[in-house]
Amino acid sequence: MERNTLRKLIFLFILLNQLVHAQAQDGQLSPSDLGGQVNIISTAVPFLEIAPESRGGGMGNTGVATSPDVNSQHWNPAKYAFIQQEMGAAVSYTPWLRKLVNDINLYYLAGYKRLDNLQTVSASLRYFSLGDIIFNDEAGTFIGNATPNEFAIDIAYSRILSQHFSGAVAFRYIRSDLQLALGSYSGSETYEAGNSFAADLAFYYQNEIELGGRDGILSAGLNISNIGTKLSYGGDDAFFIPTNLKLGAAYSTQIDEYNQVSLTIDLNKLLVPTPNDDSGYITSDASVVSGIFRSFSDAPRGLEEELEEINISVGAEYLYAQQFAIRAGYFHEHENKGNRKFFTAGVGIKFNMLNIDASYIIPVVQNNPLANTVRFTLGFDLDQMIGNN
Repeated sequence: MERNTLRKLIFLFILLNQLVHAQAQDGQLSPSDLGGQVNIISTAVPFLEIAPESRGGGMGNTGVATSPDVNSQHWNPAKYAFIQQEMGAAVSYTPWLRKLVNDINLYYLAGYKRLDNLQTVSASLRYFSLGDIIFNDEAGTFIGNATPNEFAIDIAYSRILSQHFSGAVAFRYIRSDLQLALGSYSGSETYEAGNSFAADLAFYYQNEIELGGRDGILSAGLNISNIGTKLSYGGDDAFFIPTNLKLGAAYSTQIDEYNQVSLTIDLNKLLVPTPNDDSGYITSDASVVSGIFRSFSDAPRGLEEELEEINISVGAEYLYAQQFAIRAGYFHEHENKGNRKFFTAGVGIKFNMLNIDASYIIPVVQNNPLANTVRFTLGFDLDQMIGNN
């Protein structure tokens, strides 16, 4: 791929990553000062990192170890093995960065079906629309418009491995259709839509314990997601997708017959190489597996920077009579790695066969484009719907 072509791709990737990560600090579009502090890791298809549903979104973007629900596919598909209902589905809608633009949206559809007491299958579809992009020439004359989009579709199989432990594998197809935007921008150059295949490997543990004289449920989760092929838009260069390690724990206790409280913490780390040049993207011949192992020891500033690459999320949920929920949380990303710091709040209510959830982002940093971001989720208990028919 020619150097000017690569620069255009990198420019667009950085733009898309800024739209997804919505960084608030000036001068952080490129990790140009490796001798200093800022060194942001950017990948292709960063929309895969966005929390797509309202329950986890209202608890600080946590979910790898929380109790199983219909949207477990994103956080940890191994949780489905312990879900109580036979089948369910949910649809979520997130208008993204409404403070800046009004036509970037994330849509998410998830569902599951229990096969027997040990096995469950699930699937999801995630669609990210980047809205309309208008292109003008140097004289300001309109030359065309484009509607770039990206999507991922996956299926998963989860199974109980012991009384308290389950595992799951998920397989994912990812498509990034930016060719219209790139073609309009570059004029004569031709680009292809990017495609990638990936897999998740997940585990979940839950057990009843007594803590402080009160019975509760302790759970833990692990999900290595998006282990997959690099993504290319044509030419010789290919870019890492956001392979990610999710690790978390949660504790839930029943205060009395009607009141329940849950606390959770998640740790997240991208398993891709840390940038070591001005581009912010690794386009070397390193394999995906090599990149995963390198990601633990390749930061230019050593262990200190490796620790900075771990995002921390904490969340809490209060549940009344299994019908009304209030949620809150906090998400922390180091300022040298993107500076996403925000509180979250959320509510949920259940009406027989229907669950309605919403969450809200409250940024810590001023002028953050994520301010006032709201997520909406509708969940459907298909057991009751089919049973009533």
